[in-house]
Amino acid sequence: MEDSKKISSAVIRRLPRYYRYLGELIESGVQRISSKDLSTKMKVTASQIRQDLNNFGGFGQQGYGYNVKYLYDEIGKILGINRKHYMIIIGAGNLGRAIINYADFEKRGFVVRGVFDCNPELEGQVIRDDISIMMMDKLEDFIKNNNIEIAALTIPKEAAKKIGRRVADAGIKAIWNFAHTDLNLPDDVIVENVHLSESLMRLSYNIANKKLVDNSRIKKLEYSRVFMNVELLRGIVNV
Repeated sequence: MEDSKKISSAVIRRLPRYYRYLGELIESGVQRISSKDLSTKMKVTASQIRQDLNNFGGFGQQGYGYNVKYLYDEIGKILGINRKHYMIIIGAGNLGRAIINYADFEKRGFVVRGVFDCNPELEGQVIRDDISIMMMDKLEDFIKNNNIEIAALTIPKEAAKKIGRRVADAGIKAIWNFAHTDLNLPDDVIVENVHLSESLMRLSYNIANKKLVDNSRIKKLEYSRVFMNVELLRGIVNV
């Protein structure tokens, strides 16, 4: 674990993508792959892949490449998804329900044990076979009695800071925060912010930037054609 502290956050952010692509390769029956072929599939450089994986020991063999299943399993261990993580959802709105019903999370080891809301009209409502909505007065006892590590906050930002502090005090070690606000919590509580509007704004920037680049290329092409036509006319006049 000491070594893992030295790994850059950029490398850590890329590991889930490696894991996803390797999973797809396994499903396709691929047993081994070179860094070059993996780079082509993932649209990153082969040197970037080798550099990232060398942070954890390499895993590849020169002249052979990577054993896909082995690398998949090892990255899973690094990410900690070779074991179960029990979690709760706070906020039983559309987003909270979507997370509960997304089956792929459990395949990755993230098991939703309960969902909470403050609306008394929702109490007892079944969202999935084994999960029904509970009220907030049961929150702390449920966390302590069910080995809950992660809380997903799908609630308005006005309530998020208070609830974030409350689940941290109850023993939650990590928060998946969908509320549009930053949480100020103790250093030993890990917070992963998912601000959907910020993601859309980055998408908007990339669209606008692509248009600027495309327009610039068009103008360069037009200038090039004008220049060629001028040169052609000069040639005709000189003749």
